[in-house]
Amino acid sequence: MSLDTPAAAPVPPDTDPLLDSLTAVFRRVLELAEVPADGNFFLLGGDSLVATRVLSAVARTHGVELTFDEFLVDPTPAGLATRVATATAATAVAGAR
Repeated sequence: MSLDTPAAAPVPPDTDPLLDSLTAVFRRVLELAEVPADGNFFLLGGDSLVATRVLSAVARTHGVELTFDEFLVDPTPAGLATRVATATAATAVAGAR
């Protein structure tokens, strides 16, 4: 490697692409620079109308349609990641039958 070639940034071993994707959705729709994994959507300034944009992005990006009631249970990137992962796993199991 030459001195003028930047080294690739190391990827933390605990990086979760699904969580990163959902955090990015929150940042985009809430127009925030940073959103923690446990950041509550509503406490960060979101409302029910903007929540529909989150749910639409989740369906479009991850193929999982969550209801608004499911979103309300844990309106955080981590909470949605758990729901998306669970729904994706259930679909995979059902498809394997």
